[in-house]
Amino acid sequence: MVFHMKTTLNIDDSVMQRLREEAARRGTTMSALVEAGLRRVLAEPARFAVPSDGLPPLPTWRSGGFQVDIADRDALYRAMEEEG
Repeated sequence: MVFHMKTTLNIDDSVMQRLREEAARRGTTMSALVEAGLRRVLAEPARFAVPSDGLPPLPTWRSGGFQVDIADRDALYRAMEEEG
């Protein structure tokens, strides 16, 4: 016996519009497409794996280097005064 559960999802308007159009083009329901997509994602868990510590990686960027040694309180205050 197969059971189906109704649920509520928050889906971006543009994605929802594309879902409606694709369901109409294929002659199927939006629910069927969403379920097929979920099955596809769940079949490949390694592709969407979360790091072992459960946290996403932090963003990185090149900041141009240090402006002041924050351990040097006087230098830090001078730098802050120059910014203002």
